[in-house]
Amino acid sequence: MIRSTRPSFPPHLARLLVCLVCAVLLHAGVAGAATTTAAVYKPETTAEYQAQLNAGQIQEVVINKRLRSMRITLKDGTHVLAKYPPKQEPATAAALKAKGVTVSVLKRAQAEKEVPKKAHKLRYIAGGVLIVVLIVVGIVLFVDRKRKAERD
Repeated sequence: MIRSTRPSFPPHLARLLVCLVCAVLLHAGVAGAATTTAAVYKPETTAEYQAQLNAGQIQEVVINKRLRSMRITLKDGTHVLAKYPPKQEPATAAALKAKGVTVSVLKRAQAEKEVPKKAHKLRYIAGGVLIVVLIVVGIVLFVDRKRKAERD
């Protein structure tokens, strides 16, 4: 009976698995650290927006036509986010300008940047593929080890 001198779990395969796990963790860490420290906008209702407009509390508004939203800076320095109805941007901007509010409208390219991206879906797919590959490698190693044990 001759036993194989080859290790049952090759070291290079173990290194490969460790490298894959480190790469996934590194990617997740970099993605988490990529957050910016921008102003936090608190959502508000249309009624609250109208009350602030009538009271003259609004200092500046940035309109995003793509999202139909207004990033509002109040005179006390707080930031709020309000939505306006479809096709009401010209009327909304005119009402703001009539009250003496500084209004700016984002250009198309800037507005597109603010649209939420669906990158998380790709991460889940990549994670699922990685798990399936690890399971397949484990099964192959288990079957190979069993076959070698039966042969000896």
